[in-house]
Amino acid sequence: MKLIGSLTSPYVRKARIVLAEKKIEYDFVLDNPWNADTGVTRLNPLGKVPVLVLDDDSTLFDSRVIVEYLDGVSPNNRLLPAAGRERIRTKRWEALADGVLDAAVAAFLEAKRPKKEQSASWIARQREKIDRSLEMMSEELGEQPWCNGNAFSLADVAVGAALGYLDFRLADIKWRERHANLARLFDELMARPSFAETVPQG
Repeated sequence: MKLIGSLTSPYVRKARIVLAEKKIEYDFVLDNPWNADTGVTRLNPLGKVPVLVLDDDSTLFDSRVIVEYLDGVSPNNRLLPAAGRERIRTKRWEALADGVLDAAVAAFLEAKRPKKEQSASWIARQREKIDRSLEMMSEELGEQPWCNGNAFSLADVAVGAALGYLDFRLADIKWRERHANLARLFDELMARPSFAETVPQG
């Protein structure tokens, strides 16, 4: 398999963490979809990364689709419960964390536009989404060691990727100061090689 992506994308990082946790061998091909010469659009008409190219040259895209596929490829280190409410709870955590990423990326990109073209209200709206989501994450994590209780899961992968991206692109959001339990979780995650070796760069 080949994973197409960049070193800055938090969605790519999520897929890389899952590949590492599942101990799946793959080739990592760097490609920035913002570059004029990108090959991403030939693999994903949406022009987004990550893209997973399978052994038969078919492609999967959207990090949620990719990580669910990867979890089913190998039975070791299952990250998603098989079925029922536990699985839905894990997917809900992932949706919340990905929503934080969507808002953070939107705010970051808007802030990169020329000052006179930026929408301060748009940026504020995205940051409000992030703040509300962090509040919910913190409340639902409580004193549990992991998002879903006592077991590391895809929920933790997704939340860790989201928190790491906030550090990378929106460091002025002082989430550690307001949510000590999320800071504790993130420190636990960064002790895992899969997280430590995929820190965003660029």
